Amino acid sequence: MNWGTGIVLTIIGFVALIMTMVVISVRMDGIELVTENYYEEEIKYQDRIDDSNSAMQLDREVISYNSQSKVIELDLPNGTIGSLQLFRPSDSSLDQKIKVEVTHTGKTEVSLDQLKTGYWKVQLNWSENGVDRYQEKKITI
Repeated sequence: MNWGTGIVLTIIGFVALIMTMVVISVRMDGIELVTENYYEEEIKYQDRIDDSNSAMQLDREVISYNSQSKVIELDLPNGTIGSLQLFRPSDSSLDQKIKVEVTHTGKTEVSLDQLKTGYWKVQLNWSENGVDRYQEKKITI
């Protein structure tokens, strides 16, 4: 075999490799955006930063996770209304949104027994004393 044949075979092999990679990437399922309304959420991001800063000013940990009993404990005052989003980055079909209404004093418990094991983001939005707040915690079940 001479040099010309080797170069031609190398180029053909390279093109075949690239074409195979393109076909595989086009046929892939499960490539999802983090959120459906990505651009709208990006515009509202400064509000989330402000809400997060107001939550940091509290002198308590609002979200705590007990890995033994698979329970999230929310330290919110009586009368608080908010929403708890359980976000699974690897599979958006497992995401859940739970409405939170605190009608008693003490900690509110949310059971996570039904969730699939793995990495989760817990995002809590609530209003306390007329101030909107946001806190996020990353957990592994």
